[in-house]
Amino acid sequence: MFALRRWWTRHALKAGMVTLAISSAWLMRANDGAVIYETYHWLTRPLQPGMSREQQFENSYILELQQRIVELENQNRSLQTLSDYEAATPLDGVRATVIGRGADHWWQHIILNRGSRDDVADGHVVTGPGGLIGRVVAVSPSTSRVLLISDPTSRVGAKVSRSRAMGVVRGQSNNRVVMEFFEKLPDVKAGDVIVTSSYSRLFPQDIPIGRIESIDLTKSPAPEAVIQLSSPLSILEWAIVHPFEPQETVDLPVLPGASPENGVIPESGNGARP
Repeated sequence: MFALRRWWTRHALKAGMVTLAISSAWLMRANDGAVIYETYHWLTRPLQPGMSREQQFENSYILELQQRIVELENQNRSLQTLSDYEAATPLDGVRATVIGRGADHWWQHIILNRGSRDDVADGHVVTGPGGLIGRVVAVSPSTSRVLLISDPTSRVGAKVSRSRAMGVVRGQSNNRVVMEFFEKLPDVKAGDVIVTSSYSRLFPQDIPIGRIESIDLTKSPAPEAVIQLSSPLSILEWAIVHPFEPQETVDLPVLPGASPENGVIPESGNGARP
């Protein structure tokens, strides 16, 4: 016992230093040196230049203003594009902003901030940079709902601008639509421009729709082509609403001597036709 006490008296300091060193090494390994970093940070904090509360708020305000400037520049660029398109299109119309769009109906409908107070009515045609967007299907005093051409229920009479081949375009809930041709062997090729046709009762003719991306001439019952839409429907923010009266019925030509009501030539007295 006396020998142990004598050893402790002579080596207590060394044993304590070794124990402290081993404990410190184990602690640093356990937390990846976080204790040393925190200790250093705490000791040198008075020497580090820091921002006051007012400076932090001022920096946040400056960052907000910079972000607002970026957004305004992007909006101005978008409006300039729309203004250029509005000046180039021959159709009269009123400019509108997209204010509503459902996530589950992204490719079906949009809501515009123009309604009956702005002389917008059912059947009016909606276009934008790139061409056709859709048509108005419901109107309130201050808003209107637009059926997009990408909606699966949408049908648009269309033609190939180069060859004049006719067909019908239907949506498929994305930025591509399908055109079904009336002919069995239409004169079409990839890259051809598709526009609305004069046979369309719901849209004026010659409004751009898109370009042919691929063709399937073996499709039954009629050949089909996939059309890449020229209007960016997925990021649409602005549009132009054009007045248009849908042709729900087409007046047939009246034969000479026939009544305008039914276009049928009256039978003669003996029941024979001329």
